[in-house]
Amino acid sequence: MAVNNTTEEYELPCGRELERVWERMDVVGQGLADEHELSCPHCRVARESLLALREATQELIAEPEATPPDLVGRIMSAVRAEVRRGQLLSLPATELGPIEVSEQAVAVVLRYAADSVDGVRARRCRVRVVGEGPGGESVVEVELSLALSLANAAGGEALSRVRDRVAAAAAAKVGLVLAKLDLVMVDVYEETVGDDR
Repeated sequence: MAVNNTTEEYELPCGRELERVWERMDVVGQGLADEHELSCPHCRVARESLLALREATQELIAEPEATPPDLVGRIMSAVRAEVRRGQLLSLPATELGPIEVSEQAVAVVLRYAADSVDGVRARRCRVRVVGEGPGGESVVEVELSLALSLANAAGGEALSRVRDRVAAAAAAKVGLVLAKLDLVMVDVYEETVGDDR
């Protein structure tokens, strides 16, 4: 059974096509997984999302009269979770072994660092792996969209502080090598009394 009817295939970061993961779900469930399927985190996450989607679809088929009120929410949560995670980034190895974290988790930390600067609000953060550091950690390029307060007369100074804090957070809090940081001002806002962002 094909996931879609288009000729385009969706390839996971590991190189395996999503359609192949779908076709082999039952085989893997019977304990007949190949070496790649046993060890690949990308295939495992995709398989879990597809199983949740299949389960939700089977519930819909089994109960044609009344759709469970949370069915759409459950389906969309599974879809969004897969999209938001993004690629896994390698962090410096510890005594426990290699550690990986999702792009989404890294983006949250970097946006928080930018938000800590007065008169600045982080909007969107894109993290892209461009290489590997000497300790096996990911080398990344980051594009961070920002909104600046109209009251922030020293916008250049604020952007300099954002750059310093984001770079420090990437290295100290996450453990990544930051090769490039692009700050893009996309909006301005007017602060009001009691503005809590």
